[in-house]
Amino acid sequence: MLRRRETRLAGLALLQPESFADERGFFLESYSSRDLEQLGITTEFVQDNHSRSVRDTVRGLHFQTGPGQAKLVRAARGRVWDVAVDIRADSPTFGEWEAFELDDVEHWQLYLPVGFAHGFCALSDVADVSYKVSAYYDPATERGIAWDDPGIGISWPTMEPKLSDRDRRNLPLTEALL
Repeated sequence: MLRRRETRLAGLALLQPESFADERGFFLESYSSRDLEQLGITTEFVQDNHSRSVRDTVRGLHFQTGPGQAKLVRAARGRVWDVAVDIRADSPTFGEWEAFELDDVEHWQLYLPVGFAHGFCALSDVADVSYKVSAYYDPATERGIAWDDPGIGISWPTMEPKLSDRDRRNLPLTEALL
């Protein structure tokens, strides 16, 4: 069973699976298409991805052009500050962002439909992020937005981000969508 918490940006869904914990640890169903369908999410996921990051690593903001990629993101280990940016040109919240803390204790997950750029910052010494995507990776459709785009104004929780060379070269939103 999934619990859903409303978000400010239409289409995003913050989800929490039921967890069963005792002195040995915990058990939860991290994915159930039936439970998602009951919440109105009918996305078919085709690939699982997993990344490991050290504290203050910022990854993103990433998205894929047509057909795009929906994502279901969770912190399998540690804590991350997970960010979604609305890049739907016809959306009243175009260019706005929302962030959520995801961790391996509360087990909240973030569903991002097609039309959102995604990124995160590792808040713990080590953070493993696992996410499902609705389209296979295609380097020809891969795009990125500058993590520090002043037009978006994300307040990242680090003063010294660790970035990949690729993410350092990402363009502002207005140029990345051209």
